[in-house]
Amino acid sequence: MQFIRDIHTARKRENRPVISFEFFPPRTEEGDRNLLEKTIPALMSLKPDYCSVTYGAGGSTREKTLGIVDRIQRQHGLTAMAHLTCVNSTQEQLGEVLAQAKALGIKNILALRGDPPNVGTDFQKTEGGFEYSYQLVQFLREVGGFCIGTAGFPEGHIACKEGKYVDWRRLKEKIDCGADFVITQLFFDNTDFLEFRDFMSRKMSVQIPFCPGVLPILSGSQIKKFTTLCGARIPQKMLARLEELGDDDAAVTEYGIEYATRQCEELLKEGVTGIHFYTLNKVNSTTRILKNLGLAG
Repeated sequence: MQFIRDIHTARKRENRPVISFEFFPPRTEEGDRNLLEKTIPALMSLKPDYCSVTYGAGGSTREKTLGIVDRIQRQHGLTAMAHLTCVNSTQEQLGEVLAQAKALGIKNILALRGDPPNVGTDFQKTEGGFEYSYQLVQFLREVGGFCIGTAGFPEGHIACKEGKYVDWRRLKEKIDCGADFVITQLFFDNTDFLEFRDFMSRKMSVQIPFCPGVLPILSGSQIKKFTTLCGARIPQKMLARLEELGDDDAAVTEYGIEYATRQCEELLKEGVTGIHFYTLNKVNSTTRILKNLGLAG
């Protein structure tokens, strides 16, 4: 398996964008089977460069996250990255997770502070754990042997009340602690990402890859919930169209494919190093977008 930083280097030489997918551990055995036996094999036909698997609140999916990453790497030969958060974990417990990851041949970790288990509550540091993601990045660098990714927020982190520019400067400090690349939170206005990328590269002199995270919309109610939780903005034109489509999820999905295709086309023209698709464990939207872009395999 490869380090993701090396994948970015290789694709840059080839003048090709890095294409990656994100999955989450299902809550049921049927969901597990669908993901592992249907969704992932179907998306493998698109020849992604790597994928990532999320980590449940408070480490609730720790074993499943590592298990899915391991299975993807063993069965499909695809580099896979495990997410890791600070929530409800001591430094010792995080060390145990990393030791298990190493034993499974996992080389890439996305280091996150993580969301509180209870929606709407403030993050609480665990005694003996970390309060900020930069501390987790430092810890990973000290442990050694991993390529480290971290999250970036084109509109600023929802918890950063001082504004996006303060948040971006803090990201620079986190990168200086040892992060190799950045994957962004979802966004729908490319000007937000481009301002973010240019600020980090020109004003902060950051040269690591910044990969935009793209979410194809599947339903109006779902995306409103997502954006409320993470602080991302729905542009007015998009909101108006979603209101027109209402509860017709099939029509919303089609609109989501069309919108994400245009969004990706513009990002690629602007020279992004890659695109990270939040698949929501679905096949159709991501497949059709990549085919529209001429990047399906």
